[in-house]
Amino acid sequence: MKSTNRTALAPIALVFLLRIFLPLSLIAQDTPSITQPPVPASRPRIGLALSGGGALGLAEIGVIRWMEENHIPVDRVAGTSMGSIIGAMYATGMSPDEIQKFAETIDWDEAFLPGPVYSQLSYRRKQDRRDFLIAAPLGLKHGLNGPNGFNSGQGVGLLLDRIAFPESGAASFDDLPIPFRCVATDMLSGEGVVLRDGTLSQAVRASMAIPGVFTPVEINGRVLADGGMVQNIPVETVLGMDADAVIAVELRLPPGSRTELETLTGVLTRAVDVMITQNERRSLALAKATVSISMAGFGATDYSRVKELVDLGYKTAASQSADLLTYAIHDPEEWQEYLAARAARKHRPPDKVETVEVVGADPDTDGRIQNRLSKALRGPLDLSKVDTQLTRIAGEGQFDRLGYEGFTQNGLPALRVTTHDKSYGPPFIDLAVNVDGSGVAAFDFSAGARVTFMDVAHHGGEWRNDLLFGSSNLAASEFYQPLGQSPFFVAPYAFASKFARNSFSGLTRVAVFGDERAGGGFDIGYNFGRRSELRVGYEIFDGKLSPLIGASGLPIVDGSTGEFRARYVWDGEDSPSVPGSGTRMVVTASRVLQSPGLAHPIGQLDVQTASFVPISPKASLFFDISGGTTFHGSAGPFQMFALGGPFRLGAYLPYEFLGNNYAYASLGFRRELYRLPALVGKKIYWGGWYEAGTAFGTATDDPGPVVVRGTFNLGVIADTIVGPIALAGSVSPTGQSRVNFSIGRVF
Repeated sequence: MKSTNRTALAPIALVFLLRIFLPLSLIAQDTPSITQPPVPASRPRIGLALSGGGALGLAEIGVIRWMEENHIPVDRVAGTSMGSIIGAMYATGMSPDEIQKFAETIDWDEAFLPGPVYSQLSYRRKQDRRDFLIAAPLGLKHGLNGPNGFNSGQGVGLLLDRIAFPESGAASFDDLPIPFRCVATDMLSGEGVVLRDGTLSQAVRASMAIPGVFTPVEINGRVLADGGMVQNIPVETVLGMDADAVIAVELRLPPGSRTELETLTGVLTRAVDVMITQNERRSLALAKATVSISMAGFGATDYSRVKELVDLGYKTAASQSADLLTYAIHDPEEWQEYLAARAARKHRPPDKVETVEVVGADPDTDGRIQNRLSKALRGPLDLSKVDTQLTRIAGEGQFDRLGYEGFTQNGLPALRVTTHDKSYGPPFIDLAVNVDGSGVAAFDFSAGARVTFMDVAHHGGEWRNDLLFGSSNLAASEFYQPLGQSPFFVAPYAFASKFARNSFSGLTRVAVFGDERAGGGFDIGYNFGRRSELRVGYEIFDGKLSPLIGASGLPIVDGSTGEFRARYVWDGEDSPSVPGSGTRMVVTASRVLQSPGLAHPIGQLDVQTASFVPISPKASLFFDISGGTTFHGSAGPFQMFALGGPFRLGAYLPYEFLGNNYAYASLGFRRELYRLPALVGKKIYWGGWYEAGTAFGTATDDPGPVVVRGTFNLGVIADTIVGPIALAGSVSPTGQSRVNFSIGRVF
């Protein structure tokens, strides 16, 4: 049976349950403002109280539509959580049709994501997500810590900013077309807080900040979260607005079942429902009329069922119309006067803003963002473009959210952007666990972290430090410095690494070598935007290849390597772990001046591509075409191309095939099999693919035969919070077979 509880996350239920033991004082009563529009003496002032309930609150749009069609005026409106979003849209002058259209066009899954999606990240943050895949945001700002909520609210915050933007100049929520209030909970004192002025989008964002899901919102020194803990149907709040009669909308959940109580998750979520139901009953007792909507068959996350929920609300209001029609305006002329008076209080957004102001960070950062936005937002005002720009800035990693509002500067319309630093960093920590195995004899495990210091010296610089321990070991540091406001940058770096390399005689593994390198380099580069980067630089390192496992007497190779290198990366994939669409390409050209085993300098070119093409909402085809050449030279031990291992000919071991040149291609599909719980990961996929590849040419004068080897693969891949977990069986046409298991990057 589909879950109908107000939140489907058990840990959130636990947070809610703990609140029961905190003292909750009475909701602060609101004092009516003299700016509230007058109501004819011939009828009562009618208020509307809208309930929280996640996606279930979309049914309230249908109730409002029915009330408008039957000429029932709303002189005051208040909402909690989702009810505050619907109430804010209605209060700012949107019609029920406009509200429904807005709700239908929103990508709710994207809006409620904990941060920008992979395609919206800056190029460097994409590198972080690709290299360190554990989805655990951490920082060292106040010791090792993380965010105080699963979701910063960036996506939904921008939606609320767009709703509130036309009314940015309102001195209080009484100045909206319909006077409005929303309810939040003070997490420090346990008090219920009625929000009546300030930034409308921020107030609504506080009202819907479910503890543990969304980060709390600080307003006037109070740390605020979801108001459903104290007043889920804010009838008392509407009465505090001097309403004579309140119409309440109740989103009624079905009774709990014994089956629900057989698990810890079920007990906790049911406890939340019981707690909220109790405060709803107290509120409903004060309402003059109630529209009680049975939500059986719907869940709190059913945002894709907008039309069904709106229709449900409309039909329920029609079936419970007796009490509602008592408040209808029967005189058509009086109804039109009511609509005209409400419309006269509505403001339209400016066609263009003359200036952009950025506040919230240090002066240098504010100035850089302000300069960037002023260029990007020239011309007619387009709020969707504002959303895009702010999402991209959030995708650079320093801020957990950015919001905007309109204001007047020197008599001209202007845009104010407010940034909110992440509470736990910088510096930020990204974690990784990498496991590759195809049996006990071929098992590698490594774990590590990346520590990134941002905006070093207040000039947009980053200092990135990597540590990796286990079968592979790495210590690396890079300082990345943009040159002024341009996309050019410089990046000096240093590193030391050690990892294992297999050595083969034919198809028999005869030894395992340790590949040790220590050195550094200097790159000059150009950042083309979120998807691509070009680097040109020089690298030098001391390297050593020495046997770790194998027969005694194997040669040791050591010496210094120096090379010029150019590298271009295009990353247009939609995920770093299990993509569904997009292309990634890496092109590396190098000129190796010296290295152990080289008789003279060599040139090399390596091109790697991977593309994913969706063929249905749940399935994608993918293909990979890669190749490398040493042209007319002979590569040394540190420059040899290698094939073997998962997604490089899976039926064979890593480094099983070496050569001066190589070619590789694969073709396959992946299809969604199962959606994981939100706190575990995203989805599980199954797939199949065929690989073919060859590595050839071990000497300039003897290129040797070109033997193409193939592998059939079938497996499952889970996209989890620790990165992709893959299990695949691989068989070659000649009979070689392996079962490959990996945690960490797959494609």
